[in-house]
Amino acid sequence: MTKKRILPPDRLAECEAAHALFLARKNELKLSQKKIADEAGMTPAAVNLYFKGINPLNAKFAAVLARLLDVPVEKFSPRLAEEIRGMRMAPSAESDHKAGAAEKVMAMLRQHAGKKLDEDAQQRIAAAVADSLVDERPSNVVSADFSGLKVKKDEIFIPQYDIRASMGHGQVPPDYTEVMRNVIVKESVLHEKGVTFTSQSALAMIFGWGQSMEGTINDKDPLIVDRGVNEFVGDGIYVLTWHGHLYIKRLQFFDEDHFWLISDNEKHKDQQARIEDVTIHAKVLLIWNARKA
Repeated sequence: MTKKRILPPDRLAECEAAHALFLARKNELKLSQKKIADEAGMTPAAVNLYFKGINPLNAKFAAVLARLLDVPVEKFSPRLAEEIRGMRMAPSAESDHKAGAAEKVMAMLRQHAGKKLDEDAQQRIAAAVADSLVDERPSNVVSADFSGLKVKKDEIFIPQYDIRASMGHGQVPPDYTEVMRNVIVKESVLHEKGVTFTSQSALAMIFGWGQSMEGTINDKDPLIVDRGVNEFVGDGIYVLTWHGHLYIKRLQFFDEDHFWLISDNEKHKDQQARIEDVTIHAKVLLIWNARKA
């Protein structure tokens, strides 16, 4: 494992100041690292890496943290406060794009509609077009046009889980490969195999990588996971983050403070991990082992 680069003193001081403010105000505000993570769209482990001075603070995280702590960003990072001010003053490319598109529609309406549409109607149409150009908030499920897929009443549509979007840059193994996009399965098949889940909407597809779970999960094996499971619910295989890196491991309790992170491949050592350092993202429900005929 490569040694983590030490932050420059000024960046480290920002992390320490942010952490000190969090510790000073968390009880009063009933704030936790998990709540900060949820608001910032990241994992608690990623928040911990900021507070520990392992990763430098960025403008997005600083803005969220300042809002939750009810303090100005300057309190812990004058540098990022200035950067955020600059971002607010900069013209919005998205707004320019929307306005330009709306203007083109207006020109077309004036050219072709003649007197059939009054000014008010033209403005409403242009506004509707502009609104349709607003990007939706990203999710951790790959977006696509599923209108052509016909899902029957007794079937479940399971989309691909975009773990790169969910986990954040740098946490996903470089050898992770998306083998298939989506799958439709009969609900009865899952029940026959004893598969239970929190909800149909929580089901997603991911794919195995590496050799640490070889024999149980091989490289590129498709997996159905339940994203509704975000805490330990008993021995099993989980998708988790530990110290900022993503793993698929078998989890067992070691003691009240630790998990065993178990690799089914005997060539890989099992690891002991503090429970507070492990973030669970999903539980593996079903493994499809692909074999060449």
